[in-house]
Amino acid sequence: QVQLVESRGGLVQPGGSLRLSCAASASGSVFTIWAMGWFRQAPGQQRELVAAITSGGSTNYADSVKDRFSISRDNAKNTVYLEMNSLKPEDTAIYYCNADLSYYEGRVHYTRRAYWGQGTQVTVSS
Repeated sequence: QVQLVESRGGLVQPGGSLRLSCAASASGSVFTIWAMGWFRQAPGQQRELVAAITSGGSTNYADSVKDRFSISRDNAKNTVYLEMNSLKPEDTAIYYCNADLSYYEGRVHYTRRAYWGQGTQVTVSS
């Protein structure tokens, strides 16, 4: 029942900005989100962590995006945002939302694990 709904990416020129959002939902279930974040993957490369934020607000960023990207959450909406500034061509990738959560389905408890969005393309080019 868990699904992650990501906003569209887009084509941005170098130095530009773009905001991504991802909303977690669990229709028919009740869940607890431990953390949410964004990963990215360029063609032929490994998927890598971009940024993550816990339910308590602690954040973690890849060195390559520190001071350029900012991750935040709206807990009431179970939504995570990634504000990307000063974009570089090296940021071009498919960005995947990730949620680390546990949930109840009826009276059955499912322990925490990661869930993934479908991915959204971000292209930084002139």
